[in-house]
Amino acid sequence: MALDLDTARIHQLLHDGVRDEVYPGAVWAVGDSLGTAASGTVGVLDPEQPSEPMRHDTVFDVASLTKILAVWSTIGCLVEDGKLQLDTLLGDYWSEVSGHPLAQVTARHLLTHTAGVPLRANLKNLYGTDPQDVRDGVLREALHRPPGEAVEYTDRAALILGYLAEHLSSQSLDALAANRVWQPLGMTETSFGPLPTDTAVRCAPTELDDGTRTHLRGTAHDFSARLLGGVCGIAGAFSVLDDLATFLRYLLAPTRSSEAPGFGPDWIKESLQIHTGELTPPRGLFWHPAPDTTPESDDIWVHYGFTGTGVWVSPGKDRWAALLTNKLYYSRDREPLTHVRNTFRSLAFA
Repeated sequence: MALDLDTARIHQLLHDGVRDEVYPGAVWAVGDSLGTAASGTVGVLDPEQPSEPMRHDTVFDVASLTKILAVWSTIGCLVEDGKLQLDTLLGDYWSEVSGHPLAQVTARHLLTHTAGVPLRANLKNLYGTDPQDVRDGVLREALHRPPGEAVEYTDRAALILGYLAEHLSSQSLDALAANRVWQPLGMTETSFGPLPTDTAVRCAPTELDDGTRTHLRGTAHDFSARLLGGVCGIAGAFSVLDDLATFLRYLLAPTRSSEAPGFGPDWIKESLQIHTGELTPPRGLFWHPAPDTTPESDDIWVHYGFTGTGVWVSPGKDRWAALLTNKLYYSRDREPLTHVRNTFRSLAFA
């Protein structure tokens, strides 16, 4: 496979990020519907162990990429199974929300971040530490604006959709994602945490944990995921570069897979288009156009993870890209990584 890639500039960009302590290390790949065209690694797994380089099989806490790998994908399975209609009010078929404000919301509202649900996401402070109390609190909370009025990103959308997927499938979210998506695609190293010790040693450490004074490794950085035992729609999944490449390649050529997951080309095509009309910022279904691009002319869709991960896909260009870093090891400052991500994307899709 021969894509016109300036791999030297990609390597220099990512090496500069290590030098400037944007992240300790990174792995990356670019490919198309046939496979991976180029990939690489830079930096180290852990600055406290500088002899251990970042590797292609490094396991990453993918944070909000969980929303794509576990929630968006399984919701697609349920839609294509005929168990979910995106524009039916939740209260019409979900008894847990009947009689509560969320009853007037649809799955499409949640997938486009137009549901009007509260932006606050500190679950412990709001609802306590019991998972059932958290679930009850989230599903019964008042809206802060009418559905369909504005695009406002909130983790709650994915949490609610994860609960909905569990309700409609009668499976836990981790089992549903594994059974319907990850296993059929052969994503053998994608799972929810906490990770077993022998896998955690290959995991890129993220933020310093105040309680243990060590960097989190194999345990989700996201506080909501940890509060809920490691599994929720917001975050909590771990993966490796090859598994993400498999997933992204499937999005470009879903009919070529011999063991396809439960969602296919119809769900992919519907998701990678604007569903928010004149509202801004524009959104597809959990995916959104890459910064400074338009779906009509550029056709590059992206999703990021707070720990420093990101994936891009373009059906029109027949190209995908993935960049995995553990930038959270150093800082929560987003700006340095934003520059790296945008430059990487421009090089990957040149």
